[in-house]
Amino acid sequence: MSIAAYAIIAVVALQRLAEVAYATRNTTRLKARGAVEIGSRHYPLIVLLHAAWICAMVVFLPKPAVIHPILLALFVVIEAGRIWVLVTLGRYFTTRIITLPDAPLVRRGPYRFVRHPNYLVVVCEILVLPLVFGEVRVAIVFSILNALVLALRITTEDAALASRRSAP
Repeated sequence: MSIAAYAIIAVVALQRLAEVAYATRNTTRLKARGAVEIGSRHYPLIVLLHAAWICAMVVFLPKPAVIHPILLALFVVIEAGRIWVLVTLGRYFTTRIITLPDAPLVRRGPYRFVRHPNYLVVVCEILVLPLVFGEVRVAIVFSILNALVLALRITTEDAALASRRSAP
């Protein structure tokens, strides 16, 4: 089971790296169109949090590793939510707060139901994936750290988008 657990964590790590590459490409294109970045000072905290979360799962993986299949199935559903967000945002998906003046806000897909669906997905991922392996402490510690970072992030993002939210 340990090999399967390491493989699952590796897939998630590779997924994160692929998303960062996609987001970086989108960020470059958006900035070329006049977009600006808001809140760049806290971005390294987000990167550090996610990297530490993945490392903590590896370091604290029980020996032998246990995989709880129901929680793994739940994590797969959460990842479907992640894909829905990525597909909905398309060329506007970034891992930074990038705002393009006069661009309409995305109001379709999961954004019809939740203001920040990607953050909801991240909250669920950070909680559920460690629990797949029985890592309760990792789930709790990183959920608390993530809540603190997201409080800053969401406040910053909402302020950056406030004028566009009120537009028709």
